[in-house]
Amino acid sequence: MTISFDYDLIVIGSGPAGEKGAAQAAYYGKKVAIVERADHLGGAGINTGTVPSKTLRETALYFSGLRQRGLYGIDYSLKEGLTVSDFMYRKQIVVENEWDILTRNLERHNVEVVWGEASLADPHTVHVRLKAGGEADLTADVILIATGSTPFHPPNIPFDNQMIYDSDEILRMDRIPKTMAVIGGGVIGCEYASVFTALGVQVTLVETRDRLLPFVDGEIAQRLKSQLESLGLRFVFNNRVTAVNVHDDHTDLTLDSGDVLECEIALWAAGRKSNVERLGLDTLGVKSGERGLILVNDKYQTNVPNIYAAGDVIGFPALASTSMEQARVAMVHAFRLFYKERVSPVLPLAVYTIPEISMVGLTEEECREKDVAYLVGRSYYEKSPRGQIIGDLSGMLKLIFSPEDKKLLGVHLIGELASELIHIGAHVMVGGGTIDEFIQAVYNYPSLSDSYKYAAYDGLGKWEMWVDVSQGA
Repeated sequence: MTISFDYDLIVIGSGPAGEKGAAQAAYYGKKVAIVERADHLGGAGINTGTVPSKTLRETALYFSGLRQRGLYGIDYSLKEGLTVSDFMYRKQIVVENEWDILTRNLERHNVEVVWGEASLADPHTVHVRLKAGGEADLTADVILIATGSTPFHPPNIPFDNQMIYDSDEILRMDRIPKTMAVIGGGVIGCEYASVFTALGVQVTLVETRDRLLPFVDGEIAQRLKSQLESLGLRFVFNNRVTAVNVHDDHTDLTLDSGDVLECEIALWAAGRKSNVERLGLDTLGVKSGERGLILVNDKYQTNVPNIYAAGDVIGFPALASTSMEQARVAMVHAFRLFYKERVSPVLPLAVYTIPEISMVGLTEEECREKDVAYLVGRSYYEKSPRGQIIGDLSGMLKLIFSPEDKKLLGVHLIGELASELIHIGAHVMVGGGTIDEFIQAVYNYPSLSDSYKYAAYDGLGKWEMWVDVSQGA
């Protein structure tokens, strides 16, 4: 007996994973619906996270004149009387354009959008409390959970969105402060700390560990720290906040060192948690882990076979780029499309600090931990004509490669366009290539891309010395 469902696929959540998963299935002729509880499509990727924060970064660079400082030596200062409206203007334009693009994409694929809050009544039934009023039960052969994540709130922190903010609400602040504390030296903390520092805010970043961004190559993380310090960002490492006292015009943060940090506002960037409340996963027996992370296999399938999950709701790396690919792979598996059957093992990452950094593959620390033999080649923007032209004299490109066969193991960048340039190295790594590919390639002149060639030549010199030592031994 064939069971009839309302849809082939119901997607819960319209962020990067939800949208791309829905479009992937619909492209192959499946009948698809997306259930969205927010006021707009796009999830955190468009509304509170990826797009807004990166747009604000560009806004900060514009208002601060930071790029011009390096180019012309002019001492720009923050415009007097700059308002939050000034700061947020471009962000809103970009977000609204993204809403339109996303809406048109779903319409083009005939994906139905159902506005309301979803919960799972059984493995094939999604119960929706409709925004317009009333309720509805929708059935589907396959369900994709792509509900994303929200900032984690430590229970002892009095979030009020006036003096104490999380990384979503900071975009809605009603003023630009003169002083600010950022708690957490991960991606979100570093990005916002650098943006507000660029705007002339005196920022202090508090981190429990002894360094920033532990997944980033140590040399790159140290260069980032040094450059942020040169902009005026203050760091407090090996410390945590033990008490918070909110006053009318400022906040006092007591550290476990005993010091008290006074600031106008504080931003807590203490990680995120999965949006799984009220979904009814426990009732269905869908397994989850810490902070609600849904557990999935390599096809993004939960322990309930027809229910899949992708994106931030399953945890690391929690990037829009990987979330999209996870959802596509999930739908290929669910509907046996035999198209894109896995997410690439070579995943570029970017942190949109000022300056931005990006990486793919192994770090030096990982090579040592895994006992992988490696050599390093470096090139510097200050020696690049394009670096001189654009005024970025502190950028660097770093290649990590195997001495046995010169195979590329990792690429690490800091500086202008790092998030764009990383893909050159990623493509070489996907093909199992060596640093010789950069030496053989021809790059536009002047360009930052030819930094790969000079890093490869630097690496080649290290390799020749390694060969001499090896043969001598």
